[in-house]
Amino acid sequence: MKHICPKGYQSELTLLETQQAIKILKDCFQQQLSAALNLTRVSAPLFVRRDTGLNDDLCGVERKVAFDCHDDPGVEIQVVQSLAKWKRFALGKYGYAPGSGLYTDMNAIRRDEETDNLHSIYVDQWDWEKVITRAERNEAYLERTAARIHAAVLEAETVLHSRFPALHPRLPANLTFVTSEELFDLYPGLAPEEREQAFVKKHRAVFVKHIGWPLGDGRPHGVRAPDYDDWSLNGDLLYYHPELDCCLEVSSMGIRVDASSMFRQLNAADARARLDLPFHRAVMEEKLPLTIGGGIGQSRLCMLLLRKAHVGEVQVSVWPAGVEEAMAAGGVRLL
Repeated sequence: MKHICPKGYQSELTLLETQQAIKILKDCFQQQLSAALNLTRVSAPLFVRRDTGLNDDLCGVERKVAFDCHDDPGVEIQVVQSLAKWKRFALGKYGYAPGSGLYTDMNAIRRDEETDNLHSIYVDQWDWEKVITRAERNEAYLERTAARIHAAVLEAETVLHSRFPALHPRLPANLTFVTSEELFDLYPGLAPEEREQAFVKKHRAVFVKHIGWPLGDGRPHGVRAPDYDDWSLNGDLLYYHPELDCCLEVSSMGIRVDASSMFRQLNAADARARLDLPFHRAVMEEKLPLTIGGGIGQSRLCMLLLRKAHVGEVQVSVWPAGVEEAMAAGGVRLL
């Protein structure tokens, strides 16, 4: 997908109404999320030192935005790509007890993102993390948490409808769970993204579990960093997006690695050298709490619930030359 204008597309909201709706949606959803998962809001870093090992490597090939500063020349500082590791460190530092956690606004720049209707070099999401017990490191707990996030999405959809009647609710009440192995068995001839599209178009709200380990064809359903999610206890929250006739990933989340799962996954990824970094040593020495967490795309959720065809309709970013004009000619007005 590149930058396209869906045939016959017309936004349900004006530009001003869109800005008003974005605030209503964000205020409502984060209140619902906080209540559902027992989270408190905290401040978070925009950048971290490279030598802490706290930055997220994503798929391992993305170039981080980096710089140095006047007071500490020669030390590389990196704009965060996500807060997956930092959040777990913060839970321990702030003394959160099991059953409680934090959330924060995460803003980032991903310079190597290929932009299209769904992707921007500017990233905005709610990052959240919660302390759990050893007994809660299981698939049932993961599913209950995903279902609570889906319920918060449904509540935001209801509130938006009350303020903007044209946005009538259309999401299913229940979330459908499926593993990446089951998707592979259902659609063995399709690529992972095509499997998701086929399944999500049918069920409309889906949580795909077990992302990272190789499937029957020797390839994983999706690439995941080996040092934060446990690949046997993670998943993606996906919704069908009619405006683009596509599968829209709103959240990636999971129960985080403990010492044994991180060591196993670092071996599989040939990344054992990371064990010398402070964060990784803390996990191996069991100095950090056991947690579950994830990121929830703010602009993605706005696209879904405000029925927008382009992420630039709900966030301000920079686009390749000619994109804004071409979108406007097709009825898609970017902020």
